[in-house]
Amino acid sequence: MTVEEARKKIIFALDVHGLDDIDRWSDTLAGKVGMFKVGKELFTSCGPAAVKAVQRHGGQVFLDLKYHDIPNTVANAMLEAARLGVQLANLHALGGAEMMETAVTAVRKEFSDAERPRLLAVTILTSSTVHTLRQVGIEHSVQDMVLRLAQLAKASGMDGVVASPLEIGLIREACGPDFLIVTPGVRPSFAAVDDQKRIMTPSEAVSSGADYLVIGRPIAKAADPVQAADSIAAEIADGVV
Repeated sequence: MTVEEARKKIIFALDVHGLDDIDRWSDTLAGKVGMFKVGKELFTSCGPAAVKAVQRHGGQVFLDLKYHDIPNTVANAMLEAARLGVQLANLHALGGAEMMETAVTAVRKEFSDAERPRLLAVTILTSSTVHTLRQVGIEHSVQDMVLRLAQLAKASGMDGVVASPLEIGLIREACGPDFLIVTPGVRPSFAAVDDQKRIMTPSEAVSSGADYLVIGRPIAKAADPVQAADSIAAEIADGVV
């Protein structure tokens, strides 16, 4: 894999507080990462302007709002995400098949395959453990739940899932080569683990079958963020045949 191919797999998490920060990071990392993630904190603060700010710098957007509500509400929210021109948007697979199917139908009805975002389902958050699941009444293991939700998402027409790197192989085997896998919980060798529980290095995650890696603090907190992004891309390229 070339370094340029590796860069396209990196989604930088814009865990920032305002439009000025978006402008700064979009300018700094232009050409160094493949996409920028706009999450709940930033979107709540800035709204659709956050997406537009990234796009003004030529950046692509993963809108990471993890919708989970009644089917029509989620479908309408995903439709609005598609109208913003984002490349990836997500919901929670725990919302069930009807919720996912309704969202897929709404987006596909208005947009062609070439124009629409790829729709992702969040399986189990990377901060979760078996203890976390048991606290909310789920007695299955994390791996069992991730696999169950990934298969449900595929059957519901979703394009892929967000899942921890430790479940990539299981999902790839069960859901096939064309099912997208977006992976948080990735930490390069030079970075701290922070609050992620189920983690892997970038090259390990891509070698296991991840399509995109969501990486925030290892780049944002680095003394030289551009060098950090370059190092991650090189690590991926060197580790993937």
